[in-house]
Amino acid sequence: MEYNFSNLINAFNQLKKFRFYSLSRHHERFLFPYLCGTYFSYRKVDVLRIKAIADAVSKKASRSIKYLEVGCGNGDFLKKVREYIPNAKGIESNVNIFYSLGRPKPEYIEISDVKYGIDEFYDIIFVGWMDPGQDFRKYIADKTDIIITTLDSGLSLAAEYEGHGFKKIIKWTTPSWEDVNIEINNHFYSNLDSKSLQFLSNLRGAHNFWYVYSKDNIKSHLLIDSLKKQILYEENKQDKIIPYDFEKILDECGFSFHQCLDNNYINSKTKLWEIEFL
Repeated sequence: MEYNFSNLINAFNQLKKFRFYSLSRHHERFLFPYLCGTYFSYRKVDVLRIKAIADAVSKKASRSIKYLEVGCGNGDFLKKVREYIPNAKGIESNVNIFYSLGRPKPEYIEISDVKYGIDEFYDIIFVGWMDPGQDFRKYIADKTDIIITTLDSGLSLAAEYEGHGFKKIIKWTTPSWEDVNIEINNHFYSNLDSKSLQFLSNLRGAHNFWYVYSKDNIKSHLLIDSLKKQILYEENKQDKIIPYDFEKILDECGFSFHQCLDNNYINSKTKLWEIEFL
């Protein structure tokens, strides 16, 4: 999301004020996602699934894989991915998020706009944000065989890649940052009674959809096999997966791993983080 200079400075000043009365150091990543987190909610398992995809493509040599995150913002998610894919890179169009706030820009993040094209071919390209009204799918589709997206329900339909030679093969659902943002504000920074809180919680429905696309049939089968193994690992070794500290905020807000939520938009049940093969 593009922030002009004055809006960015104002948000940064609001963040500094918030820190004086914040009830948890982890709240700010969801209340100020552009500055402190991401515009999608994730857990350690999401990063491990990215690793599983990379392992499948590279025959468990993820250290050598070419991975790009488009619109990486401050690099929050990219930094986690780099623990498993050290060569992972990101591109971000807004230079102000670093230099105007006095932050050092990591060497693995390039300041560039995807609408001007991507120079190299990548094994995997990850897209975690797309400004409304923008459509840079062609530039991405031309530079990879595998695309992973995690866009909220309002953007996902405008960011489908089937028309660019790809097939959607895998999906899972996570809470949108907006839902988590609202829950934190309602539960921790308001005077709402329990009945009102429950009523508002039942209105949640703007979810993030994680999609995995592939244009290569052989790679598609490899990815599916790898994520089937990942499912077994998550089921049998859940206690071995050390969660990120901020995941407890998701649990406190009612977004636990594999929690089943009513989705009022499609009149069905949505189980968070459950992988589906399409």
